[in-house]
Amino acid sequence: MGNQNDTNKTQPNNPLHGMKLLNILELLVDHYGWEKLANKIPINCFKNDPSIKSSLKFLRKTQWARDKVERLYLELDRKN
Repeated sequence: MGNQNDTNKTQPNNPLHGMKLLNILELLVDHYGWEKLANKIPINCFKNDPSIKSSLKFLRKTQWARDKVERLYLELDRKN
């Protein structure tokens, strides 16, 4: 029988491990601003009256958009 802690193992090879979507989004907005972010990832929550709250709500429901945000964060992280 598997231990319930198996799901809580660390993920040393996952650069997103421990990063919250909120933190990722805040870093991207601080770096790019909403307008540039909307140019890089053209989704309505970045284009029309953008806010952290509305963007988080959308990204938590929409995996493909979240994947794009996470990829952009990883690209930014590699450049720094």
